[in-house]
Amino acid sequence: MRLLITGGAGYIGSHIVALLLEKKHDLLIVDNLEKGNRANLFPGVELIEGDIQDETVLEKAFSKPIDAVFHFAAWKAAGESMTDPSKYALNNISGTLKLLTFMEKAGTKKVIFSSSAAVYGSPKYLPVDEKHPLHPENYYGYTKLAIEENLKWYESLKGFNFAALRYFNAAGYDPQGRVRGLERTPANLLPIILEAAVGMRKEFEVFGTDYDTPDGSCVRDYIHVSDLAKAHVLSLEYMDSEKKSLTVNLGSEKGYSVLEVIRLAEEVVGKPIPHKISGRRAGDPAKLLASSSLAQQLLQWIPEYSEAKTLLKTMWDVYQNPA
Repeated sequence: MRLLITGGAGYIGSHIVALLLEKKHDLLIVDNLEKGNRANLFPGVELIEGDIQDETVLEKAFSKPIDAVFHFAAWKAAGESMTDPSKYALNNISGTLKLLTFMEKAGTKKVIFSSSAAVYGSPKYLPVDEKHPLHPENYYGYTKLAIEENLKWYESLKGFNFAALRYFNAAGYDPQGRVRGLERTPANLLPIILEAAVGMRKEFEVFGTDYDTPDGSCVRDYIHVSDLAKAHVLSLEYMDSEKKSLTVNLGSEKGYSVLEVIRLAEEVVGKPIPHKISGRRAGDPAKLLASSSLAQQLLQWIPEYSEAKTLLKTMWDVYQNPA
């Protein structure tokens, strides 16, 4: 198949590209490289350097037939989305609508969308499944939900098929070492810990140790990016065979507390990692765990690399020797 990957030089997008190349697909990447890393581009994969909000970029991308689109081009910092919502509205929502418009004109009606557990907001029950109420508590999460809703309309009005894949906390690096470009300005815990471990930052903060959890720190569900990549490829195969859309969670179904992750990271790197304890951060639930049983049922998807030490070892390998 000829496949378009928006944001294909980014952290998650580049891991998808690695797996799609294994499957011998013909790939085209659109990435403005503002967050993407040129080191994560693969030889022989065509790149259009530009933004999905730029219609000339999209015209070029769809100048040849495209069988399906993997859509990763989005801003994703929840805190920033609350202070600069226009940035997120323009790129995430308007950019996606432009992409869908060009897909429709080109007759491309399959899209695999990078969604987020942020569509749920604070959990009403655990583990969070796909029937959980949708109540995002930051504008970033709202943009993901708005895109999901538009995909449903395009399905009913235009005959699109889509996969909305709701990630929990993506982490890790390709175990084969094919992706070595570091994520730029990460906002997630594990890359921040590794940045402190290699001296890229002086220290990091632990926000709250007085939650109702075994050690008082927040508990989260981490999923290895290579396991995410596998789910994306399986989703494309599912849409091809079943001619149906799907919306599923992607998580490991196992929780690790912040303090537990720090302890395990220190074991992996072999030294203390500088951090300090701060007060709670607004909007952080005590626990967030996924139910991924629907993805396992529909896609026969089982995470292979999402045990915490495996996540951390694959990251430490790259942080010690990045591209």
